[in-house]
Amino acid sequence: MTLRNANILIIDDDSDVLTAVRLLLKTQVKNVVTEKNPELLRGWLMQQKFDVLLLDMNFTASINTGNEGLFWLKRAKEINPDMAVIMITAYGSIDLAVNSLKHGAADFIIKPWHNEKLVSTICDALLHKDPSKKAIEKDKIIGKSLLGESDVMQDVFLKIGKVAPTDANVLILGENGTGKDLVAQAIHEQSKRANKPFVKVDVGALTESIFESELFGYKKGAFTDAKEDRIGRFEAANGGTLFLDEIGNISLHQQAKLLSVLQNRVVTKLGSTEAVPIDIRLICATNLPLSELANEARFRKDLIYRIYTVETTMPPLRERGDDIILLAKHFVTQYADKYNKNIASLDPKAIEKLKMYSFPGNVRELQYCIERAVIMADDVVLTANDLTFSAIENIPNTEGVGESDLKLTTIEKSTILKVIEKHNGNITKAAKELGLTRTALYRRLSKYDL
Repeated sequence: MTLRNANILIIDDDSDVLTAVRLLLKTQVKNVVTEKNPELLRGWLMQQKFDVLLLDMNFTASINTGNEGLFWLKRAKEINPDMAVIMITAYGSIDLAVNSLKHGAADFIIKPWHNEKLVSTICDALLHKDPSKKAIEKDKIIGKSLLGESDVMQDVFLKIGKVAPTDANVLILGENGTGKDLVAQAIHEQSKRANKPFVKVDVGALTESIFESELFGYKKGAFTDAKEDRIGRFEAANGGTLFLDEIGNISLHQQAKLLSVLQNRVVTKLGSTEAVPIDIRLICATNLPLSELANEARFRKDLIYRIYTVETTMPPLRERGDDIILLAKHFVTQYADKYNKNIASLDPKAIEKLKMYSFPGNVRELQYCIERAVIMADDVVLTANDLTFSAIENIPNTEGVGESDLKLTTIEKSTILKVIEKHNGNITKAAKELGLTRTALYRRLSKYDL
């Protein structure tokens, strides 16, 4: 199906959107129909056969949940399963738009859009993407670093694919060791700036005294050790992507300096009065939850709005199911090659041991666990005995833990023991009585060293 032969239906309660899209498409497609009232969707689909439906996510001004769009998406696919549906959304509703893909949408377009992007999205939808093509596209997004087949990781890949081609600032959330830097790299590699520099800075490690010189650069003689001119990280990333890791750990004073640069899009080196224009795509990451980042006593709200156009969260490894084994096998291959060891797999008990562990250190801990195992292993297959988990991650931390928290921990541990004894060690029955999955119960057993 070509664009020239396509019948397009657009449903949006914004008259300006309908007019703009109709004027854009009327000379490029066979037929364009616009409609403000989604209640008339069924009638239009019964009257005509449309190749593409552009459908708004929200139709009620006082309700902005996106549920309306999902409701009408389902109705449209029931009537015409072969029709490609493209959801119309805004940056604030991008999670809902990603969810719409699970319910049958072919794609989504973010307001405000460039006309070329809209036309390109419609053309892609008309190609009737098949599973093999989707697999190729996913591999392109994932690259060689990000691995995962779990539902939570598919959400991450979808968001990377949608956000990367834009110049939107991205905030990556997630616990330490989840791979936030890999997400930043993947976004850069899929962006229009892929052939330009990707500059990473751990801003949380920069002291007050070197913060400005590292980020903005300095002139010779600006301070005692400034023996020559040096550009900062902003200038080094000019035209490309600047990744500021651990953004949640910088002081309010540092935040003010950073905000000024992001607002004015110029940097001034220490010891200079010349303002240098910068053109960067900004990606930031933090292990703080967004609720804590929004605490104005800790972080400036005006800076949050500068760095947070779109956010994505890297899930902890304990929530990624069988991705643990997928990653473990990847690391086995990687380190067997690095250390010239003839190791190709893990035995079943080793796999079970990995599944039972909660990995508080996330992917980073798994990586080091497998590396140690490969180094120390004497056989061609890694066994459960080869796997040792990090003592660093398992040190009990009682700082700031109240007496009531400790009592709850004791109660939970005692309850688990009693229920397991009641069922004579039958984990399946014990888990059912406790309202847990077998995996969740195994994790608690590991947590309490039972």
